Amino acid sequence: MTVIYNRVALIGLGLIASSMFWAMKRAGVAGEVTGYARSPETRATAREIGLCDTICDTAVEACKDADLVVLCVPVGAMGAVAAEIAPVLKAGAVVSDVGSVKRAVIEAVAPHLPDGVHFVPAHPLAGTEQSGPTSGFAELFDNRWCLLTPEAVDKTAVADLRAFWEALGAKVDEMEVEHHDLVLAVTSHTPHLIAYTMVGVADDLGRVTDSEVVNFSAAGFRDFTRIAASDPTMWRDVFLNNKEATLEILGRFTEELFALQRAIRQGDGDHLHDYFTRTRAIRRGIIEAGQDTDAPNFGRTKQT
Repeated sequence: MTVIYNRVALIGLGLIASSMFWAMKRAGVAGEVTGYARSPETRATAREIGLCDTICDTAVEACKDADLVVLCVPVGAMGAVAAEIAPVLKAGAVVSDVGSVKRAVIEAVAPHLPDGVHFVPAHPLAGTEQSGPTSGFAELFDNRWCLLTPEAVDKTAVADLRAFWEALGAKVDEMEVEHHDLVLAVTSHTPHLIAYTMVGVADDLGRVTDSEVVNFSAAGFRDFTRIAASDPTMWRDVFLNNKEATLEILGRFTEELFALQRAIRQGDGDHLHDYFTRTRAIRRGIIEAGQDTDAPNFGRTKQT
């Protein structure tokens, strides 16, 4: 594979950044990869496992002379990081991110970037409930979508980033910013909020003990707890920065839930059957699109 960027800087070294590094090494699209994490412990772990070619002790050091800088920090921290690294960004460099919210990130990051630096926001739709530098693996992005949301950006910069993500195994598409945030409120943000809530309900229900919740978890509750195990800081920032879209979808969800509640109360089996049939077809469509599998446990294996 041809090198696309001579030097790539990864700011933040969690699941996505670590997976990007291993995928870059697999594809051979980066000449050198530098990395930085705020925590000294995370930097030490990254050095121990050989994550990145160079682990730097400051974000500024990591970004110096980089052709591509990828912000892999929680969305609430991206503005501050952009302001910190701005003075060392070279002309022609591309700055991107991996946040699941786009409008808030653009508003936080873009004002800090100097002229001649191209900001191409991106969102790889891939992940697990694991976090930290040891959680990454090269195959994370294979056959998963990465959405780009460029606004008045140099076409070459966008084309290069598209080629980069395709080399990492992803399918790439472009999407308008507000539409992206609404779509992700449906497909990711609200489901996570509901999962956190359902686990919270179990925790608050005095008639169910902690040991019963753990020992007798059925498949549905296990799936809820899987995504409810995701990083709290990341999801706090997502909800605070995609407030309007999440609240809109949460309102729609509440209306649907009330309708199902009424059908159960009234014994309306036809409504329940029709509703479940329609939604089951959507789930099957996700599998047919290659975005999940119907294998046991959804085909997931423990990452080490």
